[in-house]
Amino acid sequence: MSDEPEQVRSPSPGAKLLEAIDLSAGYGSLAAVRNLNLSIGEGEIVALLGANGAGKTTTILTLCGELQPLGGEVRWLGEPATAPLHVRARQGLSLVTEEKSVFMGLSAAENLRLGRGDPEAAVELFPELVPHLGRRTGLLSGGQQQMLTLARALAGRPRVLLADELSLGLAPILVSRLLEAVRRAADTQGTGVLLVEQHVRQALRWADRIYVLQRGNCVLEDTAASARGRIEEIERSYLDDAVVA
Repeated sequence: MSDEPEQVRSPSPGAKLLEAIDLSAGYGSLAAVRNLNLSIGEGEIVALLGANGAGKTTTILTLCGELQPLGGEVRWLGEPATAPLHVRARQGLSLVTEEKSVFMGLSAAENLRLGRGDPEAAVELFPELVPHLGRRTGLLSGGQQQMLTLARALAGRPRVLLADELSLGLAPILVSRLLEAVRRAADTQGTGVLLVEQHVRQALRWADRIYVLQRGNCVLEDTAASARGRIEEIERSYLDDAVVA
């Protein structure tokens, strides 16, 4: 089977690449996210913010096709989306989970060759990986493994990248390096990005728009520029969630 993206109808200029429309999502009959309206356009980074348990990962798994909606719908490239993740992946949807998606027993170079993109393009994104390409991936640091995961995803030039907690457990300098690469992909390749994050200040530094989830409900939608003046308010919503939890 070819790893080339499937040919699908391109959305009209200005159309959203991926949308949630009145989306309710969860597990079994229990909705962890309710009536969510969210969109990701070409070349923009959208940050989905909220405390642990707010529904961020449930949202991202439903948008990518790993979970089926409990209500509402997901639209992918302008059409209702019902196909599973592996089909959407061939159409240009890329998912980076909070667990580093690498094969620990393979070398870094072998991991890159398993991606949909050019391994050389992946290395150009993160030249820091060059001295480690021959090493077994399980011997790399957590930050290097996350670089490898993201490099492999971006080298495939996805239409949309869904990134769940890239910053988890990493030093701020490494997080900035990862998000810099994401921003470059949005600006130069037109990749639409949904960035799921807990760290408000890091997300607002790189994002264009934000949504804030609180206990499964969207309580704020704003531009990142405007939200930079509301950081304390957003962070208080995290604390309120933690108290309830």
